[in-house]
Amino acid sequence: MVVCCVLVLLLGTVGANGAKEAETTTDSTAFDSNEKEELRFSWWGGDSRHKATLEAIDAFMKKYPNITVKAEYGAWDGWTEKCAIQLSGGTAPDVMQINWNWMYQFSADGSKFADLRNYADILHLENYDQATLDQGMVAGKMQSLPVGMTGKVFWWNKTTFDKAGLSVPSSFAEIMTAGKVFKEKLGDDYYPMSLYEYERMLLMLYYLESKYGKPWAANNQVNYSVAEVKEGLDWINSLETGHVLPSIAQMKGDGATVVEKNPKWITGKYAGFYEWDSAQAKMANALGENQEFVMGQFPPDLGSYKAALTKVTQCFAITENSKHKAAAAKLIEFLTSDPEGVKICSTERGMLANKAAVKTLKDLGMLKGLTFEGNQLVSNYGGFSLDPNFENSELKDSTGVYYEVFERLSNGEDSGKLASYLVDSINSVYASNPY
Repeated sequence: MVVCCVLVLLLGTVGANGAKEAETTTDSTAFDSNEKEELRFSWWGGDSRHKATLEAIDAFMKKYPNITVKAEYGAWDGWTEKCAIQLSGGTAPDVMQINWNWMYQFSADGSKFADLRNYADILHLENYDQATLDQGMVAGKMQSLPVGMTGKVFWWNKTTFDKAGLSVPSSFAEIMTAGKVFKEKLGDDYYPMSLYEYERMLLMLYYLESKYGKPWAANNQVNYSVAEVKEGLDWINSLETGHVLPSIAQMKGDGATVVEKNPKWITGKYAGFYEWDSAQAKMANALGENQEFVMGQFPPDLGSYKAALTKVTQCFAITENSKHKAAAAKLIEFLTSDPEGVKICSTERGMLANKAAVKTLKDLGMLKGLTFEGNQLVSNYGGFSLDPNFENSELKDSTGVYYEVFERLSNGEDSGKLASYLVDSINSVYASNPY
């Protein structure tokens, strides 16, 4: 866990949570500066997001020739750890694409990220609903600007299902049937779905929330009993024993730590995935030639409750240690509001919260495709949202609790003991990071 240093705010009043409210001030002379400035900008994502963002950066530098932007980007695996070290050591980039929970985990005292209200003359905050802006408020500061909301959706390689003589599944009963058919007709190395540890955790939530109709966490602790969590783990086990999912050991033996890089996904041997609407493009683009990637419906046969899972897609933030905050705000504004930047980035970071950006894409006829369709599906299905601590790095990252539990489960360890360990571990993290 990164220990954040305490930020002392010399001006402001004490807010309800005990943190000092930062004054919202502007300095228009700084905004109009033509001095040479250099920004570092970091983000994670797939190849299509990288390509679009780099193109947008080039367009931004042409518009603001006095500002140079250095890009730092990569895949998600290991990204949180890298950024945590940067934030802790004061070496973080000026502009960061951050996960929503990072504000709570790394800047609960407001020390790591600047108050974006100080740059309202640049950022045009009126383009956002207040409820959206409130998602970026932590410790009395608007520490980030949410890009939008995203949701988990089922995605399928229709070509592989066609090869098995099956339609893409619309229920878990059909998914279980597909496991048997894939094994019999296509062979032992074909599976209807492929999920690493964290995605198995999210799929377990889909099962539990469909059946019990309550959020995963409430009042800073797990909202399910150990017995209920054991039931969810046993259900995940049933997907392995039913040849729906390959084991974790099998997937790691394939030579990749993310599905889109797994050769069996690329070649169609793994035919389904549970992924954020904002990230599906990397899955589709990774497929080999002549394979059809389609969106599935939410399987309704686990329980009577709708369990679509949503969260803040990600956010843009300016680090408190940046020496070029106004220039950094200009970059964020270009990516989120400027018609040129919005057109280039489109929905690579999911559906957008900025109303002006949505209008731009709509007027250009660009509100279409699987990201848009997946987001619409999630929005219409309802369900549950993740809380700020769910993606805490002690839980979510590759050395975290979710990965440990689901790897041990796949290796055959007792689900009852793992359920107790999972609940206790999560409660301990939540108790250390109340929100």
